[in-house]
Amino acid sequence: MTTTQTTEINQLLRPEQVRIGLPGQTKTEVIEAIVQVLDDHESISSLEAIRSAIFEREQMMSTGVGKGLGLPHAKTSAATETVAAFATTAEPVDFGAIDNEPVRLLLLLVGPEEHKSQHVKILGRISRLVSRDDLRKRLIQVNEPGTIIEILREGEAELRG
Repeated sequence: MTTTQTTEINQLLRPEQVRIGLPGQTKTEVIEAIVQVLDDHESISSLEAIRSAIFEREQMMSTGVGKGLGLPHAKTSAATETVAAFATTAEPVDFGAIDNEPVRLLLLLVGPEEHKSQHVKILGRISRLVSRDDLRKRLIQVNEPGTIIEILREGEAELRG
């Protein structure tokens, strides 16, 4: 599946890239766990390089963007395409978010440097989606990866609407 041009989050995700109740009690633990979701992804050449790039980016500034959303992301040559993983956390996690609200939703996004504009659009899109209380609550309550993708698809259709 080629995702080079899409800015639709739901098109970047497959059920195997979605986790419900991601384990971890710290920001480091949940980031490690969501990076692991991309193990064996065909567009990732080195999970270790992805992990390193994500934590390097996180050191610059927390990717806890508020409203319970964490957006660990990085641009790296270890990704040949833009790749995403999505998770709900088992427990609220302190992410050092700008609003001090613990994180319950995570979108991991990695891609090559040349996909920078796509990367920015996707990060903005997920932030807009999760700022909607009803959608955020639905995502946290779901227990099926396919349903998460469907909720995101519906939300994105409404954004375009």
